[in-house]
Amino acid sequence: MDFRKLLDEHPFFKNNFLAIILGIFGLIFLIYGFIVIIGSSKSSDNLVLEKAKENQTDSKKEEPGIFVDVEGAVIKPGVYKLPSDARIQDALVAASGLSSGANREWVSKNLNLAQKLKDGSKIYIPKTNENAPITVNNQSFGTSTENNQININTASVGELDTLPGVGPVTAQKIINGRPYNSVEELIVKKIVNQSTFEKIKDRITAY
Repeated sequence: MDFRKLLDEHPFFKNNFLAIILGIFGLIFLIYGFIVIIGSSKSSDNLVLEKAKENQTDSKKEEPGIFVDVEGAVIKPGVYKLPSDARIQDALVAASGLSSGANREWVSKNLNLAQKLKDGSKIYIPKTNENAPITVNNQSFGTSTENNQININTASVGELDTLPGVGPVTAQKIINGRPYNSVEELIVKKIVNQSTFEKIKDRITAY
């Protein structure tokens, strides 16, 4: 096709050539943009649906845990949700630690920070002027367990003294050697000899 002849025969095209060319290109870009918008709209719909599915999956996967009540001389007393394998130390960290009025010496001698917690446990930290025992797992420190076993991490000198072969001196050594992760650590730490351990192993616990 001879464009020069076409322009000479049709003055309208000649006078508006640039506008016509720009219009044609504009129409092409308009059609292209429309196609792109339709494609992106479909992909975004798919993305929204995928995110919705992910949210539904996350809501179903609720992490298991336990609830522990921490009271007494801590900075932020209250009920906290902790991992199912949480220890006493985790509960105290959740409560922002011991307050300035906590009986720290008593805690350091009697509280086993490695002791595992149970759901519904209560921990009470006494103040400096309190003689009240610490309570963990709904059980007061300084008492025997439900199986009448003496907890070597929490018992007093008087209670340890009731064990066969254990006098006040050995009882104090047991307290000074805390904490214990197992009763066998009495042998490992050389707190008692083997013969004494055989006499008391069925009457003691570290938990």
